[in-house]
Amino acid sequence: MKKEEKKPTPVKPTAHFDGIHAELIDALNVAEFGIEPKAQPPAQRGVLVETARNRIVFSAYDFDTAVSVTVPAVTPAETGYSLLDFTELKRTLTAMVAGETKAVAARTRVSLAGDLLATEHLTVPITTHDVHEYTRPLEAVPAMATMDAQVFLGQLNRVLPAAGRDDTLPVLTGIQITLDRDTLTMATTDRYRFAVAEVPVTATAQPLEKPLNGLIPAATLSALAKRLKSHNGPVGIGILEDTRAAEDVTADRPIPRATLSLGAATITMRSLDGSLPKYVNLFPKTSETAVRLDRATTVRATKKCQAILTAKGLKNAPVVFSWDADGSLTLAPVLAEDAARAKGMPIPMTVTRGTGENLHGGLAAFNPSFLLDALNTFTSDTITLHLGEMKDGQLSKPGLFTEGPEMTGQDYRHLLMHVRLA
Repeated sequence: MKKEEKKPTPVKPTAHFDGIHAELIDALNVAEFGIEPKAQPPAQRGVLVETARNRIVFSAYDFDTAVSVTVPAVTPAETGYSLLDFTELKRTLTAMVAGETKAVAARTRVSLAGDLLATEHLTVPITTHDVHEYTRPLEAVPAMATMDAQVFLGQLNRVLPAAGRDDTLPVLTGIQITLDRDTLTMATTDRYRFAVAEVPVTATAQPLEKPLNGLIPAATLSALAKRLKSHNGPVGIGILEDTRAAEDVTADRPIPRATLSLGAATITMRSLDGSLPKYVNLFPKTSETAVRLDRATTVRATKKCQAILTAKGLKNAPVVFSWDADGSLTLAPVLAEDAARAKGMPIPMTVTRGTGENLHGGLAAFNPSFLLDALNTFTSDTITLHLGEMKDGQLSKPGLFTEGPEMTGQDYRHLLMHVRLA
């Protein structure tokens, strides 16, 4: 008869600290990026609290995102660790300062002794998990370069709208990041639009020998973007690729990942399998015509046209840039009935490349939601729409939007699929 395997004896929680309530809550808000409330086993829903000397480290890991946050201890802390239920810990911390003013609550001293959380008024036990069942978080990748947090946030917010949301195509739900010398490039596509943005970086040591790539879930970066709003310091970035040789399938495979360092916090994100198509050749390098548009006017016109389509119940109908025989431009909704009697909103434009004669009588149609997303990712007063050949009076290839007049060398570019009209 086979002997039943004996389970390890649960480890006694041993973390001890004295901390400040506001700092502890702030640390847990960051650690929450690595918490999945329905994770299995239940131990993975815990936050690992490690104490030593004058610091407290909170760690969380949901198998995709690993977070580590360091908080200073008020008094020297004994070496130890406790795996506490995250949700209960956070709620209890909040409850223990109920009835206090915001200022008093923020500076309240809180202590932990194993699994006992205490203030001067209350002592409450917190549910612990078995550390034997806990998968330790991914190791952070050391920062290879740093960048300005708000510049990074601004460029990230520009590419996020173009990320796919179809989980059956997981590669398209990611943001591809490429670190190369003094630039971090972010790119994403959902098959209908393709956005690329660049962020200047400063190498922390010697420049990279070759570009490093990672494909990070857009949903993770979108959640992180909210945190970055209040971070004014630099952000460090490190990327670890799969270093196995293509033919060496038996070698240990390091988990490809990327780490963002925000002061005392590191957020390590597992890379998705695969990569985006080589997009450099997807973006046109020349165009027959380029026109400069007033962005605010174009946004207003798109919103009006989208609202008309919604009012008429035309969910999948596009909006169309139309040039008349004289070259004047309007933006109009494509209506199923009475289209000939409908008129679009005039859009002032300036031709910046070509003569514009090929546009006369031409059409360029786009999904209104996608067009509005693209327009809202720009920050300048004007944008440039680069147009290729017109066939049968319609744009034959995607339209490229840039902030400046050039098609290449931009810090942000947005390629938008043209909708073919019957």
